[in-house]
This record gives sequence, structure tokens and C-alpha cells, in this order.
Amino acid sequence: MLNIAVIGGSKCSEKAYKTAKVVGELIAQENWVLVCGGGPGVMEAACCGAKQSGGVTVGLLPSYDGKEANNYLDIKIPTGLGFVRNTLVVRSADYIVAVDGKYGTLSEIGFALSEGKIVVGIDSWDIEGIIKKETPKDAIEEIKYHVKQKRNQRFN
Repeated sequence: MLNIAVIGGSKCSEKAYKTAKVVGELIAQENWVLVCGGGPGVMEAACCGAKQSGGVTVGLLPSYDGKEANNYLDIKIPTGLGFVRNTLVVRSADYIVAVDGKYGTLSEIGFALSEGKIVVGIDSWDIEGIIKKETPKDAIEEIKYHVKQKRNQRFN
């Protein structure tokens, strides 16, 4: 089972919210686990979509008490680490989907790329290393492609 991180802003546009929700739905439909920072905005939308499609959601929360957790989390992990928890989100994921986002998202992207992880971006930062896609379906298809490539490498 794969862990897919969905990263993006705690404040987002309606378009980004809708996009993240579909990303979450598609992640659940693949029977992957959705990992995120656990808060509002893009994280909430992705978790909502995943839950509506029967998926499992995990939130690595910045506070000690976890009060900022969105209502769609199955597993809430209060870290007490603030933005430092972004490294845990990335480390716990096999692949990352970035939807929109500001500097917190950029920190996760930078860490993921430095770790050699695949980052697929939808309306996110335009930097080298991000695989840019227009739709949630295209983003998930990109991840599926990389999963298949990795599987083929193991058996060759």
C-alpha cells in the first residue's frame, strides 16, 4: 500500500479546494493512504475527497494538542513541531502531490526533491523538479506510471 502526501495551503481558493478534493477521491480509489499536514484548506479538501471514496487519511499536525485537525482525518498525529512537521509529511510519503500552496508548501517541495521523491504539481510552484499536471486525473496517472516503472525495475 502506498502513502501519497497531498500538500498545499491551509488557505486556498475554491478552485484549489475542488482540485484537492478530487485528488483525495482518486487516491482513495487506488487504495492508497492519504498523508497530509492535517489542517484546513487543501489538506481538508483532499481528506474530504478521500473519505467520501472510502479512503484512509493521516494528518501530521503541527501542534501538541491537535486542535487544528480537520474533520476528515482517520489518524491524527499531533507532533508539536510546527512547520518542521513538513519533513515528516514528506518522509512518510512514497509520492507527493502539490496543489497550489505558498511557502510552507514550497518547503515541503524542496525537501521532497532533495530526498529524490517524485513531486507532481497542480497549479503549484513552477520550479525545476516538479512534474506539472493540469488535472487531478493526470497527476494520479503520473504517479501510477512511476509506480509501474519502479515495479518493473525491481523485477528486471
